[in-house]
Amino acid sequence: MFNRDKVTKYTYGAPVQILANVEFQYSVGCVVPQSIGVNVTSNGITRKIAKAGTPININLDNINAAVTAATTTANAVLLHNVDVTEGAANGTALIWGFVNKNRVESDVLTKINAVTDSGMVTFLKV
Repeated sequence: MFNRDKVTKYTYGAPVQILANVEFQYSVGCVVPQSIGVNVTSNGITRKIAKAGTPININLDNINAAVTAATTTANAVLLHNVDVTEGAANGTALIWGFVNKNRVESDVLTKINAVTDSGMVTFLKV
């Protein structure tokens, strides 16, 4: 488990649920690097967030290996938002399931549409 020196909690609205059906999914834990995050400002506070639905590549033979951002192909997507302001943080990689495109943010949807292969993740508009 990845530990930090300080434990802080920031709330940026309700949690994002991107799955079309929560029963049909398989995900694994991963460590999300800071490079995947984008700056998000809420109530005057800027944090670096890796957003839910972001296409990523993980090494399924070595889950502890570095997660990388996907530009053309991906084998997973981030299941939830991950705060990477302080550095790499724990996240959840969805490797099989159904993502509702209507629930992901527009900038993430652009990244999803740029990926030609998303492994075993299917994107739906429901």
